Amino acid sequence: MLSSLLIVVSLAVMPQDPAPASAPTQAPAAAESDIPKITASRIWKEAKLRRPIQLVQRPDSNDLVYIAEQSGRIVELDRSKDPVTTTTWLDYRDPVNDQFNEQGLLSMAFHPKFATDRRVFLYYSADAPMREVLASMKVGEDGKPDPKTATIILEQPSFEWNHNGGTVLFGPDGMLYLSFGDGGSGNDPWGHGQEMATWLGKVIRIDVDRVEAGQTYSVPADNPFVGQAGIKPEIWASGLRNVWRMSFDRSTGDLWGGDVGQNKWEEIDLIRKGKNYGWRPREGRHATRGVKDASDDASRFEEPVAEYDHSEGISVTGGFVYRGAKHPSMQGIYLYGDYQYGTVWGLRYDTKANMLTAAPERLFRKRFCIASFAELNDGTLLMCCTEGGADGPGSIYELAPAAD
Repeated sequence: MLSSLLIVVSLAVMPQDPAPASAPTQAPAAAESDIPKITASRIWKEAKLRRPIQLVQRPDSNDLVYIAEQSGRIVELDRSKDPVTTTTWLDYRDPVNDQFNEQGLLSMAFHPKFATDRRVFLYYSADAPMREVLASMKVGEDGKPDPKTATIILEQPSFEWNHNGGTVLFGPDGMLYLSFGDGGSGNDPWGHGQEMATWLGKVIRIDVDRVEAGQTYSVPADNPFVGQAGIKPEIWASGLRNVWRMSFDRSTGDLWGGDVGQNKWEEIDLIRKGKNYGWRPREGRHATRGVKDASDDASRFEEPVAEYDHSEGISVTGGFVYRGAKHPSMQGIYLYGDYQYGTVWGLRYDTKANMLTAAPERLFRKRFCIASFAELNDGTLLMCCTEGGADGPGSIYELAPAAD
């Protein structure tokens, strides 16, 4: 196992300096920040975790949370107990391939109507042949998933061990969304980001509740490219390098994503229907030197909400917009971080006006690797981290205003 985890991909390629892009439309200058100072406090110290990559809460329970480890184990944590108790909820290490540092069990999601539809969805790497898999599994009366009920929903062949994405989650529309990386290596050598006949370098959207004959899902009729020749109808958005983490704003329904950069720029995007985010002609708001039509056709690309260069961090971890009631001063702030540097930023964005209302502000930097942010049912925001480097012990932190 390599020493870094999952999305640290920009170190293995030769650097290149992006040329200046044609001037993108910039949002008006943000107002003076009203973002409070945020602290991260470790919780659930009793939990013994190894390389935790995501935490989710069951929709029908305020006590039970589930922590996915990269190896393929999922831990159930009962926070109603004092001290909290943890048990192995699912050991899926045999099907999961975590040989290299961006492979493994990458994401999980409960069906939004889990109280009646007892499915959990897993996104993971597999081998022989190397591929990425989306599968579902039913949770039995004993409260645990039954591997015998596993159903493969879709598979995507892997070209390399890296840039696997991805997040699986359900939108407020009940559809399942999934992010795929561009297929790996460096600089998208196959051109997958702009190739619309592949899921690679895309976010896709499917309906897992309405299954068409001979299929494991259906394509929603309102997907943006349905019926267009040569384009995968599942595609929701394109031109993405490696969206490792994305989330829906529970108040507005907006889909936020953090797209991991190549050599210089990390970006935060609002992932919208039918939009093209520019990879590889562009990285962040910047043209990629040597790529044909990189700058003179920039108007067809959607610009990021925010970006930072590699002096500030090298692997963005997308977060969540805070919508809880406990901390009014955090209301509406999008919090995100950098995996390698352990930095957390906050910003405010008016999605109707398409403008920042509070520019990105660095809130803190700590010596841990931020694999994921998490949102509990009550809106509480957490972080899944590994301490002291990617192979350190796993820890969970709660985010809150410093003044509270």
